[in-house]
Amino acid sequence: MGLGLIASRALRPAILHRSSRVLASQNPITRTITSTPELKNPEAATAQPDSPPDLPPRTPVAGARIHFSKPDDAIEVFVDGYPVKIPKGMTVLQACEVAGVDIPRFCYHSRLSIAGNCRMCLVEVEKSPKPVASCAMPALPGMKIKTSTPVAKKAREGVMEFLLMNHPLDCPICDQGGECDLQDQSMAFGSDRGRFTDMKRSVVDKNLGPLVKTVMTRCIQCTRCVRFATEVAGVQDLGMLGRGSGEEIGTYVEKLMTSELSGNVIDICPVGALTSKPFAFKARNWELKGTETIDVTDAVGSNIRIDSRGPEVMRILPRLNEDINEEWISDKTRFCYDGLKRQRLNDPMIRGADGRFKPVSWRDALAVVAEVAHQVKPKEIVGIAGQLSDAESMMALKDFLNKMGSNNVLCEGNGSHPCADLRSGYLLNSNIAGLEKADVFLLVGTQPRVEAPMVNARIRKTVQATHAKVGYIGPATDFNYDHQHLGTGPQTLLEIAEGRHPFCSAILNAKNPAIVVGAGLFERGDKDAIFAAVETIAKLGKVIRPDWNGLNVLLLNAAQAAALDLGLVPESSKSIESAKFLYLMGADDVNLEKVPDDAFVVYQGHHGDQSVYRANVILPAAAFSEKEGTYENTEGCTQQTLPAVPTVGDSRDDWKIIRALSEVAGVQLPYDTLGAIRSRIKTLAPNLYNMDEREAATFSTSLKPELSEKMSLSAFGSAVENFYMTDSITRASKIMAQCSATLLKK
Repeated sequence: MGLGLIASRALRPAILHRSSRVLASQNPITRTITSTPELKNPEAATAQPDSPPDLPPRTPVAGARIHFSKPDDAIEVFVDGYPVKIPKGMTVLQACEVAGVDIPRFCYHSRLSIAGNCRMCLVEVEKSPKPVASCAMPALPGMKIKTSTPVAKKAREGVMEFLLMNHPLDCPICDQGGECDLQDQSMAFGSDRGRFTDMKRSVVDKNLGPLVKTVMTRCIQCTRCVRFATEVAGVQDLGMLGRGSGEEIGTYVEKLMTSELSGNVIDICPVGALTSKPFAFKARNWELKGTETIDVTDAVGSNIRIDSRGPEVMRILPRLNEDINEEWISDKTRFCYDGLKRQRLNDPMIRGADGRFKPVSWRDALAVVAEVAHQVKPKEIVGIAGQLSDAESMMALKDFLNKMGSNNVLCEGNGSHPCADLRSGYLLNSNIAGLEKADVFLLVGTQPRVEAPMVNARIRKTVQATHAKVGYIGPATDFNYDHQHLGTGPQTLLEIAEGRHPFCSAILNAKNPAIVVGAGLFERGDKDAIFAAVETIAKLGKVIRPDWNGLNVLLLNAAQAAALDLGLVPESSKSIESAKFLYLMGADDVNLEKVPDDAFVVYQGHHGDQSVYRANVILPAAAFSEKEGTYENTEGCTQQTLPAVPTVGDSRDDWKIIRALSEVAGVQLPYDTLGAIRSRIKTLAPNLYNMDEREAATFSTSLKPELSEKMSLSAFGSAVENFYMTDSITRASKIMAQCSATLLKK
């Protein structure tokens, strides 16, 4: 049996050889079949497609989207045999992302220039003698990219070994642990052991200020922070020093990082070299609960994620929103969170005869407020909404005061006689992302760098990309891009309106001119005359067209746009001076010296800030991180905050307090739920009902009456004196106080 099997195996090759010779003689076209055709004819193998054409569609990495400005410019490349169409000019790495292949990288960032110095993104390209850096290599038509070949894997493993050669084993004590690119990629692409036995090098840590902590021994020289500081933040604070193994990142002279966007280097650093100083050793990222919400410290409404542990906000991070803040946030947004747990109001309080506050129950506090409200004349009742108020609470305040017979309700920052007739008169009409289309900017009485850092970042991005001209009228200030300081007051504005100023030619020759007016002008007595002059310039330069509306107002506070939409306009411009019952809903920046001494002041808010000292009754309210509320940003986009942590003490939502007060006062408001109050808002301002949508304002100057008001020639002032302290939350923040002391030297 065994011998027969061996004999049959020995005879089989001879039989096969004979039969193949017979077949070849019968059919001379038949080729010899081999198991590896590329060994016999490599050129023929490369010419054949790597995979069948009917492949299932792949999902692009992280929702990557491509836009073909010209369909003719589309080219086709093959990523691991998968055909993908991309616009001309894209890199190999971007083509791989569109094809659903995630390429490891450290130095590459989609919003920064290409450095190509970490070499982690090596891939194999057909007919290339060695692996190429995919982040810096432009994709060419018909290019065949291979991302998971042994050559590419070996190259990445080698790069990772070099990167870890001098990297300290700090993971257990490093704040980046758990969200570190180096950890993730060394697990996915690194070797299981290192061969380096010499001493690791160490680098002296740098002091970049109170916000960014440095452990420079962990740095892998990806230069992301250097490129961010130079290109996005517009400060030349960071740079690369030395060469070879002595190369390190630092400041050229011993100085702090003074940018208002400096905290973003924490997010873009792929390792633990740059971390948050206030957050150091506080928590691990897997212990935290993330809540997607929005920022209310300015009028931009940056999209953020609040990370909390139990009842405490631990940190604030940016969320991606291409239309508003891209993926950056200002330092004030990022680090003001410790103000949410300091100087908080916990219980309702009434000021006694001795001038001291004593805690009382909600029932007693509301009864006292309702009793006093009925004792004064309706026209002497005044309500002021604070700059952090949401639309629901302002709607409730307005309805309550109207039911009490008063129409004197206003919002902080909008002035004593705001013009709320046309939405285009107080919105950023070209919208934040649309500012990138402008080629000339005229900034009137606004300093976007401190008023709205994310809008300023857009203007800088436009100036860097297209060399757009920027003209500025206002007090001397520090911009982080090239600009012309045209003057300090309305006199310069009049010269431009009359066509006598040299900057007129820039506006007239511009394709998409943009005028940005600061909301600080709302407080001026001659604001109508100033806006009339601005509209004259807009007509002169064709700023408003069917395809482009470049006449913009940059608001200061989160509540302003919604307040004007809801009609929070006082009946009398002198309403505060004649008030006998003043209801302050989080209003801390109102000049209370004008209020009569015998007036009864109710303060409803979340912090014991400036207005508390004048209050007779205190009603504790919830902060933006503890409630669901609707906010409208400066471009008219309606967004929502969501509760991340529970309320403090016995505090309640603003609108609920007013709803309860209305019942005690005998003028009950007709809504009990958030849905019901939003339905009420929908009848008054439908645009506030549609979340994450921007309803464009219709513009018509013909509807405005002619003005005979004289313009004052006094110079424009600064709307924001201290960038780090603008509201009750930031004024209570210890981190913001440190920034104010060290960075502003005040």
